[in-house]
Formats: sequence, structure tokens, C-alpha cells
Amino acid sequence: MSWLLLCGAVVSEVASTLSLRVAAGGRRAWYVPVIIGYVIAFALLSGALQTGMPLGVAYGVWAAAGIVLTALLSRVLFQEALTPLMLAGMGMIAAGVLLVELGS
Repeated sequence: MSWLLLCGAVVSEVASTLSLRVAAGGRRAWYVPVIIGYVIAFALLSGALQTGMPLGVAYGVWAAAGIVLTALLSRVLFQEALTPLMLAGMGMIAAGVLLVELGS
């Protein structure tokens, strides 16, 4: 159950961050889903912690998955840059989180 809650937190956080990009572009009504999405994301992250998931693992996975998914979706939705160096960095982030998970 903790992993399901964490996945929901990641999805909500990424959707909120992508909505923030739209809102910052001048569509102020998009700030509403930004705020709601972040509240949901933190509530789901809190739920994952309450079910016993270690904080280091939960936060590491949440942050890393958020970074990678946001960068990839920003490329698709907003045509933002995604260079080989950025992809290498995302790989390193994923490897680091995997090591934290394996160490817990």
C-alpha cells in the first residue's frame, strides 16, 4: 500500500509542476490545480510514511521520479531542452535512489 500511495504522490506532484509551467505562462486559472495537486501529493506522501515506508526511501523515490518524469514530460509538452548531459544526470539520480533503496 505504501508504494501505491507513493506513486500517487509522484503523479500528483508531476501534474502540479507541469500545471505550474502553464500557470507561469500567463494562464492564472491553472494555479488552482497547482495548489490542489501539491496538497494531494503531500497528503499521499504522508500516507506512504504512515504505512511504514522509510523517509529516506520515500523522499528519494518521490524526488527522483518527479525530476525525471517532469523533465521528460516537459520535453514532450513544452518542447523544452533535453540534452544527453541531462539524460546522464537523470540516470545518476535513478542509480542513487536505487542504492538508497537497496541499502535500507
